[in-house]
Amino acid sequence: MPTPLEIGEILHRRYKIIRVIGQGGMGCIYLAEDNRLKGRNCAIKEVEYDRSIGKELIQESREQFRKEATVLARLDHPNLPKVSDYFSLRMRDYLVMDYIPGEDLRTLISKAKQNKKFLKVKDILNWAQQLADALIYLHSQEPPILHRDIKPSNLKITPNGILKLVDFGLVKLLAPGEGTITIIQGHGTAFYTPLEQYGGDSTHTDVRSDIYAFGATLYHLLTNTSPVDARARFLRPESYINPHQINPAINQQIEKAINMAMNLHPDQRPQSVRLFKEYLLGKEMEINEQSEIIQVLWDQFKNPIERNLLWISIGLSIMTLFIVVMR
Repeated sequence: MPTPLEIGEILHRRYKIIRVIGQGGMGCIYLAEDNRLKGRNCAIKEVEYDRSIGKELIQESREQFRKEATVLARLDHPNLPKVSDYFSLRMRDYLVMDYIPGEDLRTLISKAKQNKKFLKVKDILNWAQQLADALIYLHSQEPPILHRDIKPSNLKITPNGILKLVDFGLVKLLAPGEGTITIIQGHGTAFYTPLEQYGGDSTHTDVRSDIYAFGATLYHLLTNTSPVDARARFLRPESYINPHQINPAINQQIEKAINMAMNLHPDQRPQSVRLFKEYLLGKEMEINEQSEIIQVLWDQFKNPIERNLLWISIGLSIMTLFIVVMR
């Protein structure tokens, strides 16, 4: 495991290390103060390469890091932290992004479990809608971007209630005809990782891999229970417990959507996050669909005369209803 930087150390003649806020096998995530923009704190993700892989592979990895960091810096979405800088020092690369204050959802699950309560379904669906919007944005990029490590600890809620999908450590670009390429080697977190992701970069992963992790994350949020590892489920299908059996507040629609997202075979999952969002938030989508139908009907009456006749018809219907009620 790489040795963390010293507290107070200045990186890139700009970023003063305040403390370590995360640590993994390839480096740390630091909270730092931006000395160029006083009062601004940022999160800095560190990548240190294994020297045993050889100079050539290290060079390729670093070039790929710089290429993809440039892509991340162009992203702009309210549910994603903004990547503002990247640089290299000695054998380490660094990615600078907004520091997101607030608690992560893993912490909220732990508190709810400690109090022997479940998080409110309404709150979870609100977070799910925000996460879906972030993923739809990532997947709609050219080429599409996969996150590959969606889990409660990578989702933070800001003090004003905005969900942020953090940690781009396993992000991948889907290059047409070239499979996938990774900024930092890794395979996600076991509880939230689909079977196809265990094969590494030689195995095909696509947007449906993020959908599995999305569903597994919702499972954990709604039940206070970590989902069963996909490999264990493959060997023992009966080990999977439906969410409603753990938390009766979960309705059939939500349970069905989560079970679809967590299907072991990608072809049996929703084929896009937008579709999964529709399955999950059916009632809200029905309202939107009704609004769309009204808009379509309205658009059909493009002629002013036709629209006036429509208003007269509506007015007469209201008057008729009023007369019937008053009798």
